[in-house]
Amino acid sequence: MKRIRILVVVCLLVFVVFSCLSAVSAAKKIVLGLSMDTLKEERWYKDRDMFIAKAKALGAADVLVQTANSDDALQVSQCENLLSQGINVLVIIPHNASACAAAVESAHKSKVPVIAYDRLIYNCDLDLYVSFDNEKVGYMQAEYITKLIPKGTYAYIGGSPTDNNAFMFKAGAMKILDPLIKKGDIKLAYDQFTNDWKPEVAQSNMENCLTKLNNKIDAVVAANDGTAGGVIQALTDQKLQGKVPVSGQDAELAACQRIVEGSQSMTVYKPIKIIAEASAVAAMDLAKGKKVKANLKVNNKKIDVPFLALKPVSVDKNNMYEAVIKDGFQKLEDVYRNIPKDKWPAQK
Repeated sequence: MKRIRILVVVCLLVFVVFSCLSAVSAAKKIVLGLSMDTLKEERWYKDRDMFIAKAKALGAADVLVQTANSDDALQVSQCENLLSQGINVLVIIPHNASACAAAVESAHKSKVPVIAYDRLIYNCDLDLYVSFDNEKVGYMQAEYITKLIPKGTYAYIGGSPTDNNAFMFKAGAMKILDPLIKKGDIKLAYDQFTNDWKPEVAQSNMENCLTKLNNKIDAVVAANDGTAGGVIQALTDQKLQGKVPVSGQDAELAACQRIVEGSQSMTVYKPIKIIAEASAVAAMDLAKGKKVKANLKVNNKKIDVPFLALKPVSVDKNNMYEAVIKDGFQKLEDVYRNIPKDKWPAQK
């Protein structure tokens, strides 16, 4: 009888210990929230999937994702919903740099740190900004185009005025263009942002530019591949495709095809795996109460936000294979689909 009592006590102790361990384990489970502006552009699917994969590889129990379809009110509401589900860190890809400040404030009331992914959020106590050096992106775009066309009439087709990155890209481009404008080598005859980064808006802007200048345009600095696509369609309608250099950004498939085919001059590749995984690592560190080492700071109109700045890569037809295809971002057969196989780059 005594042995039975001892066995029962031991079993109860084991049960209590395992229950406590399970409770501790459950308490340590990390859930991340990812609020996305849109999935309308090709790249964002890759950002999402790579972020989730890395977070789970690092031990996250789950990553809850919501997409706002570029609706500011909906994005803030979705962030509130993610917070209500008990997330440990909120990662936001904002549609509107100002509107998402409300989501940051709500997160902090719940003691949840916030990371701005690729796009800065204004007027809030943001915990971390992870992106590429966006001024460098614009600098690389303008630097490449001005080497092709050192003198002439230029157009600048920018990004969305609600996206802080658009201003950073332009600031970087103007570091190259301003001295040449002042010198008289370049005339910036048309300068227009593109609402919501829509290619059709960029096309309309470029059509207005061509009408205004009677097709007398020598080069276009376009802020990303979507705007570049709109610009090139307007140029194509006037039989100017391939004759006017056009920059881009994001290494989207259509842009990579245009580059090897000759209608777009370059793109800036921001390796999505790098930003997605760096953001996942940072989110997991913040969830565990660790500090994230940022290499820069950027002012968001309220504070100097720690900025984990990553390095972009300039890509044209000469390094398309090495930079984009070997990296696994695009496939050789897709990029060179319309190029005779005897002119494809040798696979290494």
